[in-house]
Amino acid sequence: MAEHEFEELDERFRACVRQSEKVRQLFGGCRWAEGPVYVPAGRYLLWSDIPNDRVMRWDETDDRVSVFCQPANYANGHTLDRHGRVVRCEHGSRSVTRTEHDGRVTTLASHYHGNRLNSPNDVIVKSDGSIWFTDPTYGIDTDFEGHISTPEIGASNVYRIDPHTGECEIAAADFVRPNGLAFSPDEKRIYIVDSGVTHVPNGPRHIRVFKLSNDHRLEGGEVFASCTAGMFDGIRVDSAGRLWAGAADGVHCFSPDGTLLGKVLTPEPVANVTFGGPQMNMLFMCATTSLYAVRLPVNGARTF
Repeated sequence: MAEHEFEELDERFRACVRQSEKVRQLFGGCRWAEGPVYVPAGRYLLWSDIPNDRVMRWDETDDRVSVFCQPANYANGHTLDRHGRVVRCEHGSRSVTRTEHDGRVTTLASHYHGNRLNSPNDVIVKSDGSIWFTDPTYGIDTDFEGHISTPEIGASNVYRIDPHTGECEIAAADFVRPNGLAFSPDEKRIYIVDSGVTHVPNGPRHIRVFKLSNDHRLEGGEVFASCTAGMFDGIRVDSAGRLWAGAADGVHCFSPDGTLLGKVLTPEPVANVTFGGPQMNMLFMCATTSLYAVRLPVNGARTF
C-alpha cells in the first residue's frame, strides 16, 4: 500500500476522508476487476472478473469471497433497479440483462434497429425506472474480455431503455468510447466518461456533464474533468454531489463545480467504484487484480 492513503489537493477534501482509515484489500487474484454493486438486502458486494468470465461475491457479514456465477457472459457493469434486482452489462451476450427475484434472467436490450449492440459496459437506473447504459466496443475488440467480432452499429453510443415500452433509444451519439456514467443526486445532471484514448491517439480521457431535460434529452455535454493519471473508467456520486472516479493512481474526488479535491491512493489502477455498506459510507474499488475498500465520512447517493 502507498505510504499515504490519501492525497489532499483542496482543503475541502479533509471532510471527505479520515487520515486514520486505511485502504484494505478484500480480495486479490482477478485478471480484470470491474463493475461493483452493493446489494443491501443480502449485505454483499458483487463484482466482475471479466477475462475469467465470472462474477465474484464478497460477504460483508463474514468477509468471505466466493464465485457468484461462472460462466457469466463476460459480465462488466452492475447496478440495482428500484426493486432491488441486479441489472448487468454482458460483453459475451452483447446485452443488458436483469436478474429477477426468482433467479430468472430477462434480456432488456440486445439490439438497436435490428443490429446487435457492441458490448454494453456500464449501467445506471433513474428513479423513473429508465435504464441508461454505455456501449463501447471493448468486449468485441479481442477475445480477452468477450468474443472478437465486427461492430454492427458502427458507433459507440449511450442508450436509454424506456421503463414503459422497453424501447432502446440513443441518448448520446458523440462519444469515442463512452464508459462509466452516474446521475447527480437530484438527477438533473448526468456524468459520462469518454475513454476514447484507448482507440484514438490523444483521444478523450475525460468526464462530460449533461443537463437532463424533462423529455429525457441531454443538453450541454461540456468537459467536466480531464484525467491527469491514465484515464477515467467507472464513476459514482456521493450524497453531496461530489464525483468519485477510478483512475491509474486510485480514485479522484471532484466537487460538483469540477475542482479536483483529492485522491484515494491505491497500489493498482482503479477501473470502477461504488458505495456500499449499511450506511453507504464504504467506498469499494475494483483495481485490476484486486477489490479494495475504505470507510469514509461521506455517504454515497442512494439509488435504490
